[in-house]
Amino acid sequence: MKLKKWIIPGLMLLSLSGVFGQEKEEGESQFFISTSAFVLFNIFTDPAPDFYQLNLGYHLTEKDVLIVEAITWRFDYPLGIPYGDHFDDPDYAYPGFIREFGVGLAYQHFYWKGFFSTIHVTPMYRRYVDQQGDLIDAGFQLFTSLRLGYHFNLLEDRFFIEPSMACTYWPINTNVPEDFAAMEKDWPNYFLFEPGLNLGINF
Repeated sequence: MKLKKWIIPGLMLLSLSGVFGQEKEEGESQFFISTSAFVLFNIFTDPAPDFYQLNLGYHLTEKDVLIVEAITWRFDYPLGIPYGDHFDDPDYAYPGFIREFGVGLAYQHFYWKGFFSTIHVTPMYRRYVDQQGDLIDAGFQLFTSLRLGYHFNLLEDRFFIEPSMACTYWPINTNVPEDFAAMEKDWPNYFLFEPGLNLGINF
């Protein structure tokens, strides 16, 4: 998924978060649901990013959290293209697109106040689609990420936001069509410094 057009709005939301930041306290709700703020761009941008995510989390301890993540996205460019001149360049687009669906697990650990790291592991079912919208093939991807961020409680700890930055890595891709693989061959199977901003509700 390409976030170039959304980085500035995301950073604006991040800067506002400091106004509401609170330290995580004992006794807060054990369960929460959350999603990525980038889901909102499905409403406000054209073309829509076609990205959806829903997380269910459980506080194992005050500092340890287990999260189940359901996610789907569509992307038209190899995920490994770094920021720079080639990012979102139509010359490097697939001859179609890839749609992925996955349900994964994440482990989040808090170190001090709201500072945290999260390790995500998500097996993804992939659909390779050509420019006419026809399915070419299907495959599997193992998508992983390491995320660093800060947890801000809002409105008496009922809501929260988590601005973050991630490094992503996908060691396994299967059944990649030749013309898709040709577009990927010059790029790594990782992406550095992907911004994130999760919104959540505690129960």
